[in-house]
Amino acid sequence: MTTPDAPQNPPAPPGAWVPPAAPPFGPPQGASVPQHPGAPVAPAGAYAPPQGYAPPQGYGMPAAPAPVPRSGALGLVALVLSLVATIGAGLFGAIASFNIGLGAGKGLAGLPMDGSWDWSILTPVRDWVLLGEVSFWVGTVIGIWALVQGIVATVTRRGRGAGIAAIAIAAVGPLVFGGLVQGFLTAGLAAGTGIGG
Repeated sequence: MTTPDAPQNPPAPPGAWVPPAAPPFGPPQGASVPQHPGAPVAPAGAYAPPQGYAPPQGYGMPAAPAPVPRSGALGLVALVLSLVATIGAGLFGAIASFNIGLGAGKGLAGLPMDGSWDWSILTPVRDWVLLGEVSFWVGTVIGIWALVQGIVATVTRRGRGAGIAAIAIAAVGPLVFGGLVQGFLTAGLAAGTGIGG
């Protein structure tokens, strides 16, 4: 007479589903996995090696690379360029426009009021007109350069504070130039025509 050691399950009919003897993909989440002594503990979210196998060299999550310190020279150069474009172009434009108004004031005052324009009025002040044009175009080119370089410095964090300041100064540069030229041209015209006394 034989005594069974364990209860026997009846054999499954052919084609029926049979549950696996062990979970196919390791223990469920949150289950404690017995570790052998000295086995490394896998970091959270990392793949744990199977029991009985040593992990490969350098196992675990990769270390984040140390941040490389970046120079702030790019932002500083952008700031200097924006100041040169705004202040330099505005200063030369103001000097040129005052002298244009001063030299062409009498000719402008003598023009008929029918809207006609005589370009020969600017002949005595053509050097000042050229200085005004050159200051405008040089200031425009340097201002655009400073604006782009300031944006690059801000995005790449290479002198971010100076880059932001360069963007702001380069953006208001045309307004500063226009205001200075208009103000000094008006003052020159007033002095040239004798309207101011």
